[in-house]
Amino acid sequence: MWCQELHQFGQKLVRRRLLEPTDDSKSPTAPLNILKLVAFGVASTLGAGVYILVGEVAMFIAGPAIVISFLVAAVSSVLSGLCYAEFGTRVSWTSSAYLYSYISMGELWAFVTAWNLILSYVIGTGSVARAWSIAFGSLIGNHIFQALEGTFSPYMPYYLAKYPDFVALSLVLLLTGVLVLGARESVLVGKISTGINLLVLSFIILSGFIKGDRHNWKLTEQDYTLNTSETGDIYSLGPLGSGGFVPFDYDGILHGAALCFYSFVGFDDIVTKGEKAPNPHRSIPISIMTTVFICFVAYFGVSATLTLMVPYYQIEPDSPFPQAFLHVGWGPAGYVVAVGILCFLLYRLQSSLFPVPQVIQEMAEDGLLFRGLARTRARKKTPIMATLSSGILSGIIALLFEFSNLVDLMSIGHLLVYSLVAFFVLVLRYQPDWNLSKNEKIEDKIQMKPLVKENPLDSEPEAGSSKTLKSLWLPVSTTPTQKSAQIVYGCAFLLVLLLTILSLILAQWPSQVFSGDPVLTTVAVLLLLLTTGVTVIIWRQPQDPSPLPFRDFSYTLDTGSDTAWQGTIINSHQPPASTSQTLDKNIPGAEPS
Repeated sequence: MWCQELHQFGQKLVRRRLLEPTDDSKSPTAPLNILKLVAFGVASTLGAGVYILVGEVAMFIAGPAIVISFLVAAVSSVLSGLCYAEFGTRVSWTSSAYLYSYISMGELWAFVTAWNLILSYVIGTGSVARAWSIAFGSLIGNHIFQALEGTFSPYMPYYLAKYPDFVALSLVLLLTGVLVLGARESVLVGKISTGINLLVLSFIILSGFIKGDRHNWKLTEQDYTLNTSETGDIYSLGPLGSGGFVPFDYDGILHGAALCFYSFVGFDDIVTKGEKAPNPHRSIPISIMTTVFICFVAYFGVSATLTLMVPYYQIEPDSPFPQAFLHVGWGPAGYVVAVGILCFLLYRLQSSLFPVPQVIQEMAEDGLLFRGLARTRARKKTPIMATLSSGILSGIIALLFEFSNLVDLMSIGHLLVYSLVAFFVLVLRYQPDWNLSKNEKIEDKIQMKPLVKENPLDSEPEAGSSKTLKSLWLPVSTTPTQKSAQIVYGCAFLLVLLLTILSLILAQWPSQVFSGDPVLTTVAVLLLLLTTGVTVIIWRQPQDPSPLPFRDFSYTLDTGSDTAWQGTIINSHQPPASTSQTLDKNIPGAEPS
């Protein structure tokens, strides 16, 4: 009896939402072309990382090689963006990764993904507030924060900030109150703010060409000694490392890339606008890659400018660009840049507060959080409790934690979300007929609505389970079956486990592994062989034959077809209804059979 109840509980954890046709319609909205999607993506991605994070990474971690760190982070972001694009193509639903995972993988995965999103957004809001506070303090001479540090520093634990940042807390609470009153994100304000940001970035990059010195990429210990004698205080300088362009070796480049990934967070917001794109299967991938490229060019330009204007060990990490202009004798320009940075960071802080209440409200309406968090104002439809809870939590985080720690936490959270999306994509490629039936013809006007249903991976195994070992290498069917889907599901979990163990070994004992330690090197080689074997087993399994238009460029250019593929994607010129209009929370038969 208890085994049956445990099995039913497990089925509830993996039940998922499927898309079924419904006759509900919605008036079309103004389409977003690739240019508008790229503009939206750039506005969502460029943020505190370009103004605050650059100084710290260049001074302590990567030196001038920070430009390579940004390149590595950009490549990782492009690959993650393509996973999002394929996920959106397969799921045929435009929303956050939470609904993607709920529709495709199940309730447990949706819960894990949603909490990662919430924590990442909340920590991101706190980091932007802290960045604004740092920029503001540098502009007025750090008098407020010096007083706070002198008062509270003896009482603060070592794992928290040196002083509580009441400026960041007040700013977050103020903007949260504005949202509770019903404020909406302004397109005009966003365009003005993005314009200011681009002007500031262009000015910084042009200044680097004028005042930069290429010798700052070839610094030696002699230069470091000379700067020390000029300043008279060795503690005011950062570490020299080995000097040159890569002063902290390739470990510094990779460490810097992990932190620089924070600067690319936001490109995935483009996927949430897919319903407004006339041909999302072409425009979404192109927009993501273009956005990442533009942001990389901006980050490359400002980081190169900073390290050319100032020796990397003399960079001011809290206010790198205003201090850089002071260093080259352009003091007034530094104040203008500081004001522009404050204006843009204020807008980024406001915009970062919007998505968190939406995810909390969706989870509460689905029953994965307290339903009281879904409570809204009758007039403005503002999720009051979700907005207040996320705003207060963001304020507390901004109050107590250092900016660098928040960057680490946010990068970890988003990397985990992107890894989950990549895992989901891998599994969905080999699932049999989890979409609508391929033989079912759907009219262009038909919308898509999610339906809670148990995961097909948990159905009873097919006959002939004794041939499982043979089917690992020689599948019996050219199309996905329940058995092949279960094989891929298990191999994907095993692949994640093997890669996690291998990463931990390489992170903890890199020198021993590469120097030929008999135990660690043998374990690393065995893990690599097992990883290769598991990957080959997954590769041998039959994939879903449904076409993915964003993979075939010639297909995406075919404008004669109104649908991306039969029975799966609706007419691209008729966007699907929004989540709030089509998501039925009380669907009969939600319990698994």
